[in-house]
Amino acid sequence: MKFSTLYQELDNSTEIIRSLLSGISEENARIKPDEKSWSILEVVCHLYDEEREDFREHLDFILHRQSEEWHSIDPQGWVTVRKYNEQDFKEMQERFMGEREKSLAWLDSLSDEDWDTTYTSPFGSMSAGEMLSSWVAHDNLHIRQLVELRRKHIERITQPYDIKYAGDW
Repeated sequence: MKFSTLYQELDNSTEIIRSLLSGISEENARIKPDEKSWSILEVVCHLYDEEREDFREHLDFILHRQSEEWHSIDPQGWVTVRKYNEQDFKEMQERFMGEREKSLAWLDSLSDEDWDTTYTSPFGSMSAGEMLSSWVAHDNLHIRQLVELRRKHIERITQPYDIKYAGDW
């Protein structure tokens, strides 16, 4: 694992997410394709909470706070409990981007870290390298989700016209 490569991936995904959120209205951000799917707003709220309560925090536990107890998270439950789809879309984008800036600055401040350092939590053992790699992969998972939600948005705004000429989705 090369830290600088993963750092750059996290920085790149920030800009991809920013682009995928541009041009989406508050109303369209709340649309859920179906009962089980998340809206764009719910994805943004999730990214915000994960940024500050999971990845950065837990990576810091692994690297610097071995004596502290790992706190639990409930990403699925937060969607309902924290009323993600009722939040302000613009504000949540700003909050996520602000937390991401903090994360990138914090990561940039690290030096000579042992990425093989392992922490054992109620969820099992995880190395710092695995946590950072998972953070990057988590962004990618939600980038895919945002692309799919953008596709649904395009299908709505192009009605009554068919878009099959664009190619198979």
